[in-house]
Amino acid sequence: MDVKINDITTTEKELEATLKYDEFKDQLESEVIKQAKKIQLPGFRKGKVPISMIKKMYGDSLDYEASEKVANKQFWEISKKKELNPIGQPVLSDIKFKPGEDLYFKVKFEVYPTIEIKDYKGLNIDIPDFKVKDEDVEKEIKQIKKANAKKEKANKVGGLDYIIDVELLRINNDGTPYKNAKSEKIQIDLSNENVQKEIIENSKNKKVGEKFNFSFKDDRNIKNSKGKEEKITENFIYEAEIKEINKSILPDLDEELVKKLTKGKVSNEQELREEIRKDISTYFEQQENEFIQNKLISTIVKKNEFVPPSTIVNNYLENLIKHEEEHAKKEGLKNFNKEEASKRNKKSAEYQVKWHMIKSEIEKKENIVVNEEDLKKMAEKDAEKTGITVEKLLNYYKSSNYSEKLKDEKLLDFLKENNNIKKVDPKILFKNDSKESK
Repeated sequence: MDVKINDITTTEKELEATLKYDEFKDQLESEVIKQAKKIQLPGFRKGKVPISMIKKMYGDSLDYEASEKVANKQFWEISKKKELNPIGQPVLSDIKFKPGEDLYFKVKFEVYPTIEIKDYKGLNIDIPDFKVKDEDVEKEIKQIKKANAKKEKANKVGGLDYIIDVELLRINNDGTPYKNAKSEKIQIDLSNENVQKEIIENSKNKKVGEKFNFSFKDDRNIKNSKGKEEKITENFIYEAEIKEINKSILPDLDEELVKKLTKGKVSNEQELREEIRKDISTYFEQQENEFIQNKLISTIVKKNEFVPPSTIVNNYLENLIKHEEEHAKKEGLKNFNKEEASKRNKKSAEYQVKWHMIKSEIEKKENIVVNEEDLKKMAEKDAEKTGITVEKLLNYYKSSNYSEKLKDEKLLDFLKENNNIKKVDPKILFKNDSKESK
């Protein structure tokens, strides 16, 4: 037997083999007999047709079909001996065979690439230094007051603390209705920071039944007659007829309301503000940790570039598309486009597979493992919070995928400790990130 392994890429290989007839003839005959047993002819029971008669009728076609089976078996035997460890489904790319002669075949297959992990320690990672500002707390207070505000009917629009119900109609420059335009009823809270200034200014002092106009420009890309994208700007003009006006009466944050909002946790506005500050601070910490994780992963992946096995990428991509399709069905969306979803998710699938493989190599190199003692410590810690026994929690952690989750946490802690993480003003950081992405 003559065997040669050819490298196509870092993950794709090709096995090229030539077998002498005597080396595989027994296998070949065995495969021919197996196929013959499936053939049924008039006057014979299934599997009882003489081989000589079958060969007379079908010629060498059974031998050729059997040669592919032999090539496949030989590939797996060679793979085992040479520890090739193929992944996915190998493909028989070429085969040459004549009855009674040598067998030549080629099989393409994929393997896990050998990754030399580097540059995952000592990196300089900038993260946003989120700080709770007084205006952040004030914004939350305003939202709380708005959510608990009372409405009072009004005769005319007096300012930002008004809510108006209007009937909108798109119109042309000359005030005539736009072609096929249909009116729609909407409610506008003038205190909302996203409301156009023109709406606020033009609606002021208007009464029920009166009208005002406003406009906005929409920039978007379209494909021209040559199939190229070009930017266009469309001007929208609307006529709004006021149907109802309400003034929003914001409440005082007295003891009764504060206790109601916090379920008795705090009893006055100052304590409420302190709780809000703590909540925002906790949220910023979560954002910070998420940013650190994403930044570490993206930096390490970029510094350890390699081509991931297409078999694994495609499997991961199929799962992404499947979840997206299921979500679309739940949302009642029809005509889900799998091809578009595949294009949209391809890079993400490649990225996730790369990180999974890099992560595994770092865990091996740094001996990051999760043992029963780790799970027991976690169970003891969680038992105090939940009241569930340590034994029950431990059994649950062992039976679930919790070990992998804990290992990911260990790896992240390791990466945080072994890299230089610096807090930077968010405005400066995101401005720099924007420049880099361009």
